[in-house]
Amino acid sequence: MGGDEIDFFVSHAGADRAWAEWVAWQLAEAGYRVELDVWDWAPGRNFVTAVSDALERAARVVALFSAAYFDRSRYTNEEWSAAMVHVPGAEQGRLVPVRVEEVAAEQVPAVLRPLVFCDVFGVDADRARRRLLDAVRGPRRPDGEPVFPGSGSRGELGRMGGSGPRLPGSVPRVWNIPARNPEFTGRDQMLVALRDLLTGGDRAVVQALQGMGGVGKTQLAAEYAWRFAGAYELGWWVDAEQGGLIGDQFAALGAALRCVEPGASIEAVRAAVLGELRDQGRWLLVFDNAQVPEDLTGWLPGGGHVLITSRERRWAQIAAPVEVDVLARDESVTLLTGQVNELAEAAAGRLAAELGDLPLALAQAAEYMAETGMDAAEYLGLLRTRTREILDQGRPGSYPMSLAAATGLAADQLARDDPPAAELAGLCAFLAPEPVPVDLFTGAAEELPADLAARAADPIAWRQTLAQVSRHALARLDHRGLQMHRLIQAILRDRLTPEQATATRERAEAILSTSNPGDPGNPATWPRWAQLMPHVLAADLAATTSPNMRWLACYASWYMLARGDIRSSYDLAASLHPRWCERLGGDEESVLSMAHQLAFALYNLGRYVEARDLAQEVAARARQVLGEDHENTLVYANTLAISLRGLGEVQAARDLDQDTMDRRRRVLGEDHPDTLASANGLAMSLRGLGEVQAARDLDQDTLDRRRRVLGEDHPDTLASAINLALNLHRLGEVQAARDLGQDTFDRCRRVLGADHPNTLQSANNLAADLRALGEAGDGAGR
Repeated sequence: MGGDEIDFFVSHAGADRAWAEWVAWQLAEAGYRVELDVWDWAPGRNFVTAVSDALERAARVVALFSAAYFDRSRYTNEEWSAAMVHVPGAEQGRLVPVRVEEVAAEQVPAVLRPLVFCDVFGVDADRARRRLLDAVRGPRRPDGEPVFPGSGSRGELGRMGGSGPRLPGSVPRVWNIPARNPEFTGRDQMLVALRDLLTGGDRAVVQALQGMGGVGKTQLAAEYAWRFAGAYELGWWVDAEQGGLIGDQFAALGAALRCVEPGASIEAVRAAVLGELRDQGRWLLVFDNAQVPEDLTGWLPGGGHVLITSRERRWAQIAAPVEVDVLARDESVTLLTGQVNELAEAAAGRLAAELGDLPLALAQAAEYMAETGMDAAEYLGLLRTRTREILDQGRPGSYPMSLAAATGLAADQLARDDPPAAELAGLCAFLAPEPVPVDLFTGAAEELPADLAARAADPIAWRQTLAQVSRHALARLDHRGLQMHRLIQAILRDRLTPEQATATRERAEAILSTSNPGDPGNPATWPRWAQLMPHVLAADLAATTSPNMRWLACYASWYMLARGDIRSSYDLAASLHPRWCERLGGDEESVLSMAHQLAFALYNLGRYVEARDLAQEVAARARQVLGEDHENTLVYANTLAISLRGLGEVQAARDLDQDTMDRRRRVLGEDHPDTLASANGLAMSLRGLGEVQAARDLDQDTLDRRRRVLGEDHPDTLASAINLALNLHRLGEVQAARDLGQDTFDRCRRVLGADHPNTLQSANNLAADLRALGEAGDGAGR
């Protein structure tokens, strides 16, 4: 609408959109000028500004009171509070409260409780319409028909060719939608968005709700049908799981419409029913659990609205796909606490997290806990130890089968249809519930079972295999890879014999370790590490028998240190080192490496004594087991020197740094990154002993070499630049220190991030340079 004054702005919660459309229609038909967000506001318009403008122009506000309306998180609070403001000269308040459902008194803000409400629910459409119009006219009783305000006229929308919506909650004569689920929770935004899409015209009138099993696609479609039943003159539900039976269900629809004779052929049914629907404009068809688009292409009439629910994702040619995901956490908590008496929100939150917010799993848990009196802690324990068994209990009546049964059925079907795809699904069950990059498998094809490896070698066959896993709704497939819900994973694992589980786990570990991105100190590897880390951490690293997997875990700890996530690096190393040590002994090479990671993490946490003691033990063991000139022995010696500096034992650190650098130069060469790491450490020790000029010269040489060997933006190069700038400052070359410091700070912030320890150190050094130059307002604070 434009900027003209209006009679009414209809304020409503998204969950009550059907009521809002009905009320707005009745008011407009009565001749009032009405503004309704879903009718009058263009997509992309600033919502807050639009509300403010509407409240400014509206003479009065019709507020649709419901439980959702008084949710403190909604903007409706600002709408009704603004409407309460008195307008000088008006004989009544601006707010016209209309209740669309029973609302407990304690849910209504105290300032609104004294108001006289108009109730439009629980009565037929004619009585509701009269109540609404009486409420907006006010208490006066005119002698004749009221003169309606504004420039509108009675029946305007009807004369424009529209037919008004029925009272929300009423259903049309032809209606076979399954019974409404009284426990349906949340999804308000998705339902409103779905309504917007369906009323948007063009291809959007066919929407395909797609997603994994148990995510609530069928429930969402049914709730949409019931919530917006008043907008339709026909609603028909088709069980589309078996495409050959769709015709029989359309025959039943034809009989209800009185356009099909008993015994008519399928083609006659098709022609008659589709023709009848095309002559009508306000109907809803739901094709539930459709398997493939080909089953439906001959049954889409055009002209009304169609919802398709499916695990299949190939709907783009005939429908607009809508991905149905798990519930938001607050919706999960509401579902659980609403059905399980005395379940605390905190406990419900923990349970929802373990259930991965999957609607079917939540409904089962709530049903089972309510029926048996089991508390959340006991249910969580069973969920972790007897997953498949507990997820086969408490099946709610609104779902056709339990999550365990549905998952088992899908897995069995996949195994029959495509055994290699079933093997791929099994491997995903031993990875993390985060997306698995599909090239993780193709890059480790030699570790795959033979038939699956052959598929991985053929791009077309491989993509078809991925699609099969997705088509059977065991995982979601998108540009990020395959993603399998944690409960689906647990059920699939639980179906395996111990021998099968061990073999599949070991194969998944082999795939991961083969995909080791390498050098975690190089930012070029970080994107790949970020993809793999969830899956590395999901593996049973403590019990793995794979040396390669243990080395991958060591690299993972190093990666977290390199990224500045010191606490996570420490937690991983501190968890694994003692258990590996117990199993394998302290001298095993991967155990030594993890001990080294732990010592380095301790140093970065400021626990210098523990770091030094552990680093000394690691270095001594390595010299004995690996030899004094072994590459890893020299790495551990370098870390020991760092720990010694942290405790102020600078001379000891200097001597060890010199020895380590000399050995590395001889064994690895002067430009090897490890040699340069020793040179960097030696320069720090020299500065600590007051030999600043010698430290400056060594830092300059190391920086030049690192720039040439590693590149200007490598974290090690930036570390050398930080040290050199510090030496320049101490030698009085403050302007040179400031110039180098600014460049280094900018690079650190871009490469490492604003919160990385090296970025913060660089910022601190630059600030000191700026203060010394009288530029306290510039530089790092910009």
